[in-house]
Amino acid sequence: MDLGLTGRLAVITGASRGIGRAAADVLAEEGCRLILTATNEKLLNETAETLHAAHGTDVRIFAGDLADGGAQNKLIALAGDEIDILVNNAGSVPGGGITQVDEETWRQAWDLKVFGYINFMRAVYPVMVKKGAGVIVNVIGEAGENPVVDYIAGSAGNAALIAVNKALGLASFKRGVRVVAVNPAATETDRIVGIWKGRAEREFGDADRWRDYYKEHPWGRPALPREVAEVIAFVASDKASYISGTGISMGATAPYRDTEFD
Repeated sequence: MDLGLTGRLAVITGASRGIGRAAADVLAEEGCRLILTATNEKLLNETAETLHAAHGTDVRIFAGDLADGGAQNKLIALAGDEIDILVNNAGSVPGGGITQVDEETWRQAWDLKVFGYINFMRAVYPVMVKKGAGVIVNVIGEAGENPVVDYIAGSAGNAALIAVNKALGLASFKRGVRVVAVNPAATETDRIVGIWKGRAEREFGDADRWRDYYKEHPWGRPALPREVAEVIAFVASDKASYISGTGISMGATAPYRDTEFD
């Protein structure tokens, strides 16, 4: 399906790996111009070269820590008033229960995942309103809708972002700007697979048994990054012109254990 995205400028955060990288692949295939950002400059350069060679698309990169306000401002300046699509994707929150995630870890994780998303929305929204067009896609997470005890900091952060997404998106469309969440459950990224392998090594003595945790999962497996990326591209397109202030839920909450007092 041609999503009609050719020539639009998309800024993707957390674009060097996982869902962000997959989103860059799909949006490049759809003809978008891209600005990719993450902390790893080497991976960003490799991604940019690969996408340009495969699709001839204009790809710029910005390497920096987006929990830093100065880096955020530089990225916004790089995009200028051309930005058509923002894909908020950077950041991860560690697992653990209420007593397992200390305050410093909790705050640092929210600086990027929660406040990072909010700060980018705050910066980009007026630019899009001035143009009378634009889409903000927030890749949040299904745990915000169905919180779990051993991912309590992430569940709470995701819930906060879902509320912001809804509050802004139910008003923004009147100014030509749509705000949409994509809420995947566990996705087969390097980070998530590493977490499950670590748990499998501890519990089974065999890291390769990490897929056992999905035997009773409704889907029987985690989502693939490409599956999430294709939804991102769809909601960013005019094919989804009647969607704002809500989210697309993908999959179901992964199995969990209450590990605090085991």
